[in-house]
Amino acid sequence: MPTGYAKPDNEEVLPQNEKDVLAKTKKKDQQALTLIHQCLDDTMFEKVADATTSKEAWEILQNSLYGVDKVRKVKLQTLRADFEVLKMKESKCISDYYSKVKVVVNQLRRYIEDIENVRVVEKIIRTLTPKFDFMVCVIEESKDLDSMMVEQLEGSLQAHEEKIKKRQEVPLGQLLKTHASFKDYGSEKSYRGNGRG
Repeated sequence: MPTGYAKPDNEEVLPQNEKDVLAKTKKKDQQALTLIHQCLDDTMFEKVADATTSKEAWEILQNSLYGVDKVRKVKLQTLRADFEVLKMKESKCISDYYSKVKVVVNQLRRYIEDIENVRVVEKIIRTLTPKFDFMVCVIEESKDLDSMMVEQLEGSLQAHEEKIKKRQEVPLGQLLKTHASFKDYGSEKSYRGNGRG
């Protein structure tokens, strides 16, 4: 932390050797202030642009970053809570849920939260809808979750989801044929029934 210099009340009455020391101190302080200015982005520079000493600039930065640190902690608390309450909804597909989880995880990592892959994989597995129960059992039995990548899990779950969708979708042509055959079967039955009487 820069120590800065104390500007004397009346520089003119100082002896020459003290004036020289003061001039060197001012020069070093201005160099430190210049270095501080060079290291800042535009937003942070605006905060210290009016500072006349390196110590003053440093204190402004320290106070503003202390506030930023508090905001960071609050944001981290919120993101942790968001991560904990994430749960897949029945109407959502796996890619939508994966994207939602990924957004929260990326934000956590942006705030320097060390969140491991295995924790994300376990979270996704724990919070899937019941239609994935069979697949979750297969994954837990056959794969090492500690080394599994989130993308691998997503791929396996998407493949399973596609199979479920294909089984649920009855092609329109097949549905019409089935409907027509029921009509034909019904009319033949009633025809035969009328002839036996």
